[in-house]
Amino acid sequence: QVQLVESGGGLVQPGGSLRLSCAASGFSLDDYAVGWFRQAPGKGREAVACIGSRRDAIIAYSVSAQGRFTISKDNARDTVHLQMNSLRPEDTAVYYCGVGRECEGRMGNWGQGTQVSVST
Repeated sequence: QVQLVESGGGLVQPGGSLRLSCAASGFSLDDYAVGWFRQAPGKGREAVACIGSRRDAIIAYSVSAQGRFTISKDNARDTVHLQMNSLRPEDTAVYYCGVGRECEGRMGNWGQGTQVSVST
């Protein structure tokens, strides 16, 4: 059974950093793509970053995330991380991780989300 559990969210001041974690079980990170997405109340879900399977070796970021966020896999610990630096108030959202065949396609399974709040 595929399971994803996000953690690491919290309240941070603008310019600060957070490191989100997505603990995966029921599948191998080598074989699937894992993406980070976010959603604010009343808004649609936005793709933030994605890291592909070992075969595809793809890393992609949204324009907003580019240069500030870094996605990585820790295969030994079955965990995907999202390092977020230079956080802005507009980064405030619930962050979800999802798993799919490839970054270019749909994600079939999602975690419960973790809240990120950027505020003074």
